Amino acid sequence: MDSSNRPAGGAGVPRSAATGERSEVILRVNGTTYTLAVDHRATLLDVLRERLDLTGAKKGCDHGQCGACTVLVDGRRANSCLLLAVAQDGRHLTTVEGLADGLRLHPLQEAFLARDALQCGYCTPGQICSALGVLREAAAGFPSYVTPPEARSGAPVELTDDEIRERMSGNLCRCGAYPRIVEAVGDVRDAAAGGDGGGRAAGEES
Repeated sequence: MDSSNRPAGGAGVPRSAATGERSEVILRVNGTTYTLAVDHRATLLDVLRERLDLTGAKKGCDHGQCGACTVLVDGRRANSCLLLAVAQDGRHLTTVEGLADGLRLHPLQEAFLARDALQCGYCTPGQICSALGVLREAAAGFPSYVTPPEARSGAPVELTDDEIRERMSGNLCRCGAYPRIVEAVGDVRDAAAGGDGGGRAAGEES
């Protein structure tokens, strides 16, 4: 699907060209391709929220310290408030709006609800996107600070509760729902290990 979001008049900005303070970029967000003329200074977070009306990613600190703006860039989690939109040209971006399959919630979304892993909910979209990144990173063998040296072989990392806590530590929750968040991620981990919806539970594309 190609959704063109161009300035009034439809002419847009020539591809690969800069005009003043704007350039045309192609953003692939949640399976939809957008052609946008964006300000060189605009962050990905601002473009998602203000140009594409994808308001799941939240602006908390706007300094990359709270994790409320977490999205997935080519499958890896990132703070969208620290990324320039023009630098994401051609990349595949996933926000919390892209996780559900129609009316069917992603296993992480279901787990957060089942475990009541939220209170005000402001940080929850970033928490869920970050958790999806955690599941993928562990499956791909990326170690964390608490991964034992003998386990840093490139093989999938055992995602213990301590691993979850460490890997999720960049996502802050002012309401203090951390224990339930760990439980929710652990539920999806266990479901994947048991073969119950393992593909989507492990964060693979549906």
